[in-house]
Formats: sequence, C-alpha cells, structure tokens
Amino acid sequence: MAPDVPTSPATILVVEDEPTIATAVAQRLTAEGWRVEVARDGLSAVDAAARLRPDAVVLDVMLPGIDGLEVTRRIQADHPTPILMLTARDDETDMLVGLGVGADDYMTKPFSMRELVARLKALLRRVERAQHVAVSGPAEPPLVMGDVTIDKAQRRVHRAGEEVHLTPTEFELLVMLASSPKTVLTRERLLAEVWDWVDASGTRTVDSHIKALRRKLGPDLIRTVHGVGYAFEPPQS
Repeated sequence: MAPDVPTSPATILVVEDEPTIATAVAQRLTAEGWRVEVARDGLSAVDAAARLRPDAVVLDVMLPGIDGLEVTRRIQADHPTPILMLTARDDETDMLVGLGVGADDYMTKPFSMRELVARLKALLRRVERAQHVAVSGPAEPPLVMGDVTIDKAQRRVHRAGEEVHLTPTEFELLVMLASSPKTVLTRERLLAEVWDWVDASGTRTVDSHIKALRRKLGPDLIRTVHGVGYAFEPPQS
C-alpha cells in the first residue's frame, strides 16, 4: 500500500489572507510533518510557488490583489502543481470555474482540519502514484479511441489532434473511465480509486470533475447513469 506522504517531507504552500485561518492551517499541516509556507495575497502566492515548486497548494479563492482563480492560472502556466481550492461559497459555478482553470480539488468553508489533511494526503498519493508509473516499467501504449488519444506514459490527452490540458485528478479520472469503455463505474468506486476516499461523502466532487472534463473534452464522451455513476463512451472514428 502506498504511504500517506512522500518519503521526504512534502512542501505545502498555504495561500490565505485571513490570519487566523492561515495560522491554524499552517500549524496543523506542520504537525503532519510537512514543510509549510504561507502567502497572504495572490501575487505573493505566484512568486512563492515559482520559488518553492511546492508539492501542493492550499489556495483560498478570495484574495487581495489577484484572486485565487488567476493565481491558479499563473501557477499552472509556470509549472503543473496540485491545487486544493478553498471557497467561502457553496456554489457549483465557482467550483467548476476553479476546476476549469486547473484546481484539482476544492473544499467549502468552514471545513474540518481533519478533512483538509485527508484531502491533501490523497492528492499527494495520486501525484506519487503518477510519478511512479511514469518512471517504472515499460511504457504502456496510448489508449486510442476514435479521435481521443490518452498517453498514460506522458500523461497527455489529445482530441481531434488538439492537446487537452488536464489536471492530475482529471487525468486519473479519465483514464479510470476510459480503461473500461461502456462500463458504468459508480461514484463510490471512482472516489475510492481516483481520490483514495473510503467513504461516499464526496460524490459531489466526482460530479463536478465530470462536468470539468466535459467542458474540456466535449459532452459526448462520458455518459451519466442517473443514481449510479458514469461510463466512457468511445467516440465514433
């Protein structure tokens, strides 16, 4: 079984302008054995991410200067980085925009520190797993279905010859679905396999990521089976 955290302490960048929240989060993450740095505004966050190359970022949406969405865009343009976004509003539109610009996960305030730690551990495990696959064993041939090509070795996706940029979580979710075409996978299974969650409390997270995938790849690839889950529908050649 994969460890909860990498063998060397992970570096986490916390971006939060409310001092009480920033301090509490930093203290809890430090207690988990991670190296933590705090940025209090958007521009400082972009600079810190470029300097630190953190293993993950905990990022508030509402920030002075530039907001968390623009911070996400700039960080991802410089270097692909797992981002867990914090939002004060339980608004699906905000969540979809955040996922669309490159966030991997989100939590709504107020949140529990225990869940925040669990989400970060799961995110770090996914990144570790992806890195391990990239450097171990012979490369798997790309999955080619119609005009969609999924290159697991290079973690790249193309549709109709155009590259589609996915976050690490989106890529893992797409691979999971596409590896069993036309097979309905439940939300609970997707949570367990992609997010490493052992309970079903995050099914809305699955739904939001599916919507983000559809926005990037088109609405025809993933079929919703209401009350059950999702299935990958290979496009016609």
